[in-house]
Amino acid sequence: MRGYSQRPSLFLPPHEIARNQPIRELLDKRLVFVTGKGGVGKTTVSVALGLRAAAAGKRTIVCEVASQENASRFFDHTEVGFHEVEMEENLWSISIDPDESMREYVLLQLKVRAMRDMLFRSRIFNYLAAATPGLKELVTIGKIWELAQLDRKVKSGRKYDLVIVDAPATGHGIGFLQTPRTFAAIARVGPIHSQAKQLDRLITDHEHTGTAIVALPEEMPVNETAALERDLRAEVGVSVDRIYMNGLYPERFSKDEAARLAELAGRENGAVRAAARAAVSEHGRARSQRAQLARLRRRVETPVKTLPFLFEPELGVEAAQTLSRRLS
Repeated sequence: MRGYSQRPSLFLPPHEIARNQPIRELLDKRLVFVTGKGGVGKTTVSVALGLRAAAAGKRTIVCEVASQENASRFFDHTEVGFHEVEMEENLWSISIDPDESMREYVLLQLKVRAMRDMLFRSRIFNYLAAATPGLKELVTIGKIWELAQLDRKVKSGRKYDLVIVDAPATGHGIGFLQTPRTFAAIARVGPIHSQAKQLDRLITDHEHTGTAIVALPEEMPVNETAALERDLRAEVGVSVDRIYMNGLYPERFSKDEAARLAELAGRENGAVRAAARAAVSEHGRARSQRAQLARLRRRVETPVKTLPFLFEPELGVEAAQTLSRRLS
């Protein structure tokens, strides 16, 4: 948004990118949105991507929206809030509060302190800000845009090589990314129109902005992931660079070994029978997951990468680092 920068945007609209210019790899971009159906591990993958980028020497920040505080739990950190907090070497985190984003935007727009104070005290302003559909999403994207700038206007703002956004889940995620375009269409002219257009160019700039979708190896998540990939490309116009199939069970047994285990489960008793039945069950689940993985790959255009199921009671930074080494 205009108040965040007075220089030309770092991001170019897709039609201004030379046709023969290669599109960057996911972590070579400056902004990555991570989305997917709720409960598939978006935050885990966002943190893992951040750790992978930080290990490569990139100054990276992981952003959560709507004041969520999931990423901080990986690092046993107190709530991050609307602050850029360093979690690991080269890795920061922020939880974007829409109200704080609005306040920051107004502070940057109005240089006269008395005017700012008067506006914040205005009941009409606060009512309109709360009642305007999509405004919170717009100022949230505005803050994301500000974090990605090389010439930041926020006092003491760091310069980041990569901004990773733990975006809203599937349904709300589409609307979230479409917010700037919606505002630009409604405003039509004036500063809100031009600022919203700038944010839309940010989201749809395939050279500098990418998207990763996280899925699970189950029928419904596979269906939703295929639909989400289509909608992100056709309706929003973003670059979908990776799909991560998360939580994949290992294939521990061959077909013959599974058959022998099934025999043991049928004729033995006690601990042997229980262990054999557990092994057969896990083998069946692993096979079912591979079938869903194959089905997903047939239904999407985006490269699909797999991430293992981690047999941990709770996922922390070590688990995220394990996954980070599997990311590409």
